[in-house]
Amino acid sequence: MTAHVWETALVQFVLDEAKALNEGRYEDWLALFAHDGCYWVPLNGERQADPVNHASIAYEDTVLLAIRVRRIGNPRAHSMAPGVSSLHVVQQPRVDAPDAQDGEYRVTTPFVYVELKGERQLLLAGTWRHRLRAQNDSLRIVQKRVDLLNASAPHEAIHLFP
Repeated sequence: MTAHVWETALVQFVLDEAKALNEGRYEDWLALFAHDGCYWVPLNGERQADPVNHASIAYEDTVLLAIRVRRIGNPRAHSMAPGVSSLHVVQQPRVDAPDAQDGEYRVTTPFVYVELKGERQLLLAGTWRHRLRAQNDSLRIVQKRVDLLNASAPHEAIHLFP
């Protein structure tokens, strides 16, 4: 594929991911991750270099993500009552230069996230930083890093996926 075709595919991938989350299609969203993929929300936003040596709001591999996705859909998950929904409003994703050594692509996307649970509305803003890998003519998430604008501030419970 040409560079322009890949760039278009990378941008569309991120937009499609946001749509899956907005529509509550969490199983479809989970399927976008590589087998070794992870979802990371650093506690110190952009200043946090790694998830292993520092506390994080969330750092989950695909096994933990699968457990969360099953819990969200479970009618006995009483903490989710009366139901939770979310909306991701994203700016145009920006494709960074591909890393020729690891065969991964990096995409940066500013976002606003709104989560609604009953009458409680949570508003967060930040930047998604995707590391994507091409696998069998499709893309997979190797890491989705969510740098919240106010990451180190006290937060109410975040039930879904900013």
